[in-house]
Amino acid sequence: MSKKIAITFPGQGSQSVGMLADLAAVYPLVRETFAEGSDALGVDLWTLSQDGPKEQLNETQNTQPALLCAGMAVMRVLEQQLPEQPVVMAGHSLGEYTALVAAGVLGLADATRLVAMRGRFMQEAVPAGTGAMAAILGLGDEQVREVCAEGAQGQVAEPVNFNSPGQVVVAGNAEAIARVADLAKAAGARRAMMLDVSVPSHCALMKPAAERLAEAMQHLTFNSPRVPVLHNVNVSEATDPAAIRQLLVEQLFCPVRWVETVQAIGGRGAEIVLEAGPGKVLAGLIKRIDKSLAALPVFDPATLDTAMESINA
Repeated sequence: MSKKIAITFPGQGSQSVGMLADLAAVYPLVRETFAEGSDALGVDLWTLSQDGPKEQLNETQNTQPALLCAGMAVMRVLEQQLPEQPVVMAGHSLGEYTALVAAGVLGLADATRLVAMRGRFMQEAVPAGTGAMAAILGLGDEQVREVCAEGAQGQVAEPVNFNSPGQVVVAGNAEAIARVADLAKAAGARRAMMLDVSVPSHCALMKPAAERLAEAMQHLTFNSPRVPVLHNVNVSEATDPAAIRQLLVEQLFCPVRWVETVQAIGGRGAEIVLEAGPGKVLAGLIKRIDKSLAALPVFDPATLDTAMESINA
């Protein structure tokens, strides 16, 4: 008998030049999915993801649609092989949009255009160099909140990604985040490292971007999900399209509660959690959060085979 599965989708940082090339060589669906997104956007996302340059792929307004198409490409390959529907889905930050497309809430073309706008709005809300993010390793959540409060000094400094126990990402004004990193080290953090990102996601500096995103979403059709999707903001599912829109707006300036999300996935009876998309960042986090869950990345033919063997074992 097949096991109950959940599917998760990665966010920014999982992209790489050449991603999904091996899967595309075996499954034409991968290229077809990228072509669908590319046609909607007027940008050749497959060529960008395969040939780069890396700097261009890493621009937020390019990264987001490329990762959305990558996640959906893997999902479509999985859909042909999974014995039954997942019990729940979730995505980390941008990955939440991929989960919503996979659940039928948004069409791929609309979602590709929307996340490209989201990336542009985020970049325009905070001029390059004025915002920053840092990963704090080895402090408790409350300690991170405390060093953020101390380091803010009238600026924005907030915990924004609760990724796994002892791994919290903070975001805000560049000077404030530099102070927070120093304070975190003084408080006993194992590491406090600045992240190579162009925007400080999920903090109050993103509110202007959220207002523009709300406006952009008014013109798009949202449906009720076919499969439950857990949202980053409240670790709950929503069935009303208006509520889903609002959660996506809030997601831009609210923390990603990934630890609680993984715990909720386990609470839904999932035994295997697949990470559909390039890399294995989420699979690593999931293993640290809940060791009872089998977390398996799917990004090439070998990882796909491993996942299907585990599901059908």
